[in-house]
Amino acid sequence: MCGIVGYIGPREAYPILIKGLYRLEYRGYDSAGVALIDGGLNLYKTRGKVSDLGRLAESKDTSGNTGIAHTRWATHGEPNDVNAHPHFSPSEKLAIIHNGIIENYSTLKAELCNRGYVFRSETDTEVLIHLIEDIQVNEQVKLEEAVRIALNQVVGAYAIVVASKENPDQLIVAKKGSPLVIGIGDNEYFIASDASPIVEYTRDVVYLEDEEMAIVPRNGNLRVKTIKNKDKTPYVSHLEMQLSSIEKGGFPHFMLKEIYEQPRSIKDSMRGRLNAEKGLISLGGIIDYEQKLINCQRIIIVACGTSWHAGLVGEYLFEDLARIPVEVEYASEFRYRNPVITEDDVVIAISQSGETADTLAAVELAKSKGATIIGICNVVGSSIARQTHAGSYTHAGPEIGVASTKAFTAQVTLLTLMALLIANKRGSIPKSRYFQLISELDAIPAKVEKALQVNNLIHDISEIFQNARNFLYLGRGYNFPVALEGALKLKEISYIHAEGYPAAEMKHGPIALIDKEMPVVVIATKRGNYDKVISNIQEVKARKGIIIAIVTEGDTSVRAMADYVIEVPETDEALVPLLATIPLQLLSYHIAVMRGCNVDQPRNLAKSVTVE
Repeated sequence: MCGIVGYIGPREAYPILIKGLYRLEYRGYDSAGVALIDGGLNLYKTRGKVSDLGRLAESKDTSGNTGIAHTRWATHGEPNDVNAHPHFSPSEKLAIIHNGIIENYSTLKAELCNRGYVFRSETDTEVLIHLIEDIQVNEQVKLEEAVRIALNQVVGAYAIVVASKENPDQLIVAKKGSPLVIGIGDNEYFIASDASPIVEYTRDVVYLEDEEMAIVPRNGNLRVKTIKNKDKTPYVSHLEMQLSSIEKGGFPHFMLKEIYEQPRSIKDSMRGRLNAEKGLISLGGIIDYEQKLINCQRIIIVACGTSWHAGLVGEYLFEDLARIPVEVEYASEFRYRNPVITEDDVVIAISQSGETADTLAAVELAKSKGATIIGICNVVGSSIARQTHAGSYTHAGPEIGVASTKAFTAQVTLLTLMALLIANKRGSIPKSRYFQLISELDAIPAKVEKALQVNNLIHDISEIFQNARNFLYLGRGYNFPVALEGALKLKEISYIHAEGYPAAEMKHGPIALIDKEMPVVVIATKRGNYDKVISNIQEVKARKGIIIAIVTEGDTSVRAMADYVIEVPETDEALVPLLATIPLQLLSYHIAVMRGCNVDQPRNLAKSVTVE
């Protein structure tokens, strides 16, 4: 989950590295550090954000054309100056930055301690750089060979960059289970956890595969090989990312920008896939596996966090429209309960980053059982995109805010397209309903644009509830996952305790919490179980609960009962999640800002969860 940046070439490295860290800070912001080679190996690091590192470095020597930098999300060892990356080897001739977890670090550390090594930090990363130097010195091998041998002794996940004082003309990089990309410039190379620090310098990149390492020279061609010492030919990809997409564009926060980008991101998710006039859906990424989906006996959706909520919407879509049984699994639990998986199953893995460690582990397990794996992710070239049999990109564009917004609606859009495509080919819905849903889906971006117009009203409501200690979110049917997602957003960025429930489950426990201090957000749109939701609202009001209702435009029944009403445009029940989630995102955003929270970088969280 940490952010990695490296540079080697003719330019001053520090400005490139520090800018890259700012762009990767959404991956972790517990501590930050930089190591620069300029005759010596200068290392500066500190607890806190990248801005704290910037202030520390102002009085330091930051010269040098080779360097590595890191922003940390703590795993082994608390966030402090000592545990911050980079880490020195014992001789301080080598420095390393690392994303991932070395699972057998304690065994390796014990062996090294028995041989007299002393460790400064509590991290698994320092163990690895000690091991590399031990191999290099005792076996009298080159650095690249020492790294290769060390990685064959490592159990776990890693993306690493190693710099050497004695060889300033190369960097050694390697990965397994954590993302790493190498940008190829004009006699220069850029290394990063993802493309955001690279895009302004070059569009040509190499994505390393698992258990591959690269020798990155100051002059000459990039060399790639496996940790088993097999040479590989680097495959150069071309980045489509635009620099403007990773900047705030006048918005105070990335999260607000990304909320407002949803009319475009939903449209981009459908672009080239939906032809409403002709009633056609085409998903090129899964075309070779369409028949497998059409004939499958069961779909298993694996995901984490917000993507899991999108998967729950997918469950309603596939079962309602395509009449295929669906199970939605937390990827983090999937492989630990010995799940029953067969060759007739289709597993859909959903991840914004395409690098979520738990989801990748679930994919590997399902694949080993012979299931067909379909990926839904946002990042081109990501691990899930490479390890699944087929899949589709959401095309939502970079999402920098840690709390996911446009990724959720893009994932739901893609699941809707997939469910409609399969339903039509299975003949499980009437043609009239198929064409109606296609027409409604085509209209969703404009309706999301309209839903965003309630921003000022939500701002005013947020002022009233910014100091609430608890929230309850209720929804039925398609809107139950929306309630879960709304509660998660509020928890993530405002630190207010919130829970989402199926509205009918309220009286089986949560109703005990309701009093005049408890705001209850109810998704009460007209489609679906409207009358039942009205009954649930009455139950809350009878206990003096405060109702904030998300209703269909023009609603009068709920308006008469609710304390606060937020309208969304009317649409088909199956598409309501794409609209009802918008005001909930805005509500969490405004409350968090009013509480003085850092909405783009909420405490203890990171954007891409690449460790278990």
